[in-house]
Amino acid sequence: MNVPVLLKARQTKYAAYATLYVVVVLAVLTVANVLGNRYNKTYDSTANKRYSLSEQTAKIVKGLKEPATIYYYDRPTGFKQAKDTLAQYANLSPKVHVEYVDLEKNPLAAREAGIRSLGTAIVQIGARKEEAKGLNEEGITGAFIRDLKSTTRTICFTTGSGEHQIDETGPEGYSRFKDLLGKDSYETKSINLLMKAEVPSDCTVVVVAGPKSDYQQPEVDAIDKYVEDGGRAMFLLNPPLKMGRTEIADNDALSKVLESWGVTPDKDLILDLNPIGQIAGLGYQDALVTRYDSHQIVNEMKGTATAFPYSRSLEVKSGDKTTVEKLFETSETSLATDKLDTPRINANDPKNKKGPLTLAAAGSYRTGRENVQGRFVVVGSSDWAANGFLPFNGNRDLAMNAVNWLASDEELISFRPKDRDDRRITMTRAQLSWVGLTSLGILPLAVVIAGVTIWWRRR
Repeated sequence: MNVPVLLKARQTKYAAYATLYVVVVLAVLTVANVLGNRYNKTYDSTANKRYSLSEQTAKIVKGLKEPATIYYYDRPTGFKQAKDTLAQYANLSPKVHVEYVDLEKNPLAAREAGIRSLGTAIVQIGARKEEAKGLNEEGITGAFIRDLKSTTRTICFTTGSGEHQIDETGPEGYSRFKDLLGKDSYETKSINLLMKAEVPSDCTVVVVAGPKSDYQQPEVDAIDKYVEDGGRAMFLLNPPLKMGRTEIADNDALSKVLESWGVTPDKDLILDLNPIGQIAGLGYQDALVTRYDSHQIVNEMKGTATAFPYSRSLEVKSGDKTTVEKLFETSETSLATDKLDTPRINANDPKNKKGPLTLAAAGSYRTGRENVQGRFVVVGSSDWAANGFLPFNGNRDLAMNAVNWLASDEELISFRPKDRDDRRITMTRAQLSWVGLTSLGILPLAVVIAGVTIWWRRR
């Protein structure tokens, strides 16, 4: 047969085209696999990015100054599950490496590393090693934080005047706040300044959480001296209510110290008439905040709501030795009343202060020494950080951001790993009946009628 004729044959062309297509497809698949193996990218389509690492973790990992290695100790059957989480850390920075230690091939490795159970991760940065408290983001990132923070940081909560207690698990307790601090590698303890009018030297931050009784002058002087010497303190102060069994002292001595720094707590009660708060399940006594000023504590909270039950307004101005900044205000529909001894409040009383009202402020105190400054945060409510309200939307992020800023841990200020969304739909019996009637009756009947109609027209 003539060769040119063979090349022009239809079968030969089809064979050449098919061969070319196969080669192209194989080349594309090869390139895709190579790129996929080298650049491991995923897309999280969940509403709150449940399966993505948080901004806080990304900030910590991308800011590493030296290489970090995550050692994971387990049998080979457990490696696949761990890779889903650990690979995300390796993708954040080329300085992060992951090593999977097969305890079937190397059973002595666990003993050498002090591993007590399978499925344990160790994060090593330089010569420092920390065991992750869980194979999740909070556990792994917590190990990174403990590696990076060589000094112990202690958050001290004052007690003795009716403050919220960090070991109390009820709605009024601060046990959830304590747990959050532990996840960021802060230690916590209670201190009583009435027993000894001096802030312990190991306190990184002092928290005054909603005292119901007056602080005595020695206690106030101890806090004043602590901040003005470069200490850090957070004041969460409720309005001085005098209703029924609820009676909160004015705490004038403590208020005068805050006023000297530039923050004056007003003796009033904020009511929020915003209907959006009612939709969110809040009462008129719960101030809803959705807008924030510019400050490191709240810069990451744009578009996030926080709520503050039984709050008071603040007046803010910088002093001779202090620089004070407002953190956020209540809504324009809010008001503040000075009637603190009766639940009968007239929202139309012309004596009421109209919103927006300042609810929180942060300030720094110039000590006169180089690179040494006191810091303080004042919020006109304390119940927002209690167990009953801390889970509300952005409350826990605000609480932790405030502590991070006070402790000079600004690199930790960001959103924490998100909890799973509860997307269950709750319906009444009538709504369930209507859904059943629609899905099992009306819709199938409509399809049948449409089919019969089309068949009849074609006929």
